[in-house]
Amino acid sequence: QVQLVESGGGLVQPGGSLRLSCAASGRAFTDYANSWFRQAPGKEREFVAAISWNGGTTYYADSVKGRFTISRDNAKNTGYLQMNSLKPEDTAVYYCAADKASWWSLASSWGYWGRGTQVTVSS
Repeated sequence: QVQLVESGGGLVQPGGSLRLSCAASGRAFTDYANSWFRQAPGKEREFVAAISWNGGTTYYADSVKGRFTISRDNAKNTGYLQMNSLKPEDTAVYYCAADKASWWSLASSWGYWGRGTQVTVSS
């Protein structure tokens, strides 16, 4: 079992930046890949980005490629999502997930989830 807690969300103007954190506890964070999903009101949960257990491989949704960067610090048991050039359409609750997932873009591949952090992009 691994417990995940997200932080770093908030209100930001279009074009601004935020850095989300995902603090892991319980079982070793290095056992798992790590991902971020988001869910806007009335929409399904959407894949954002994922990273392998050692940080060597990353994968992004086309909608965030070039603007968002996923990373992790295994010594701190923490994952990160750096979000730049934010747009109003990025507004959503952002969720951190972890597991030995084989299909990273599929939400059902991830067994461990945080409760989410709200990101609102608005002027």
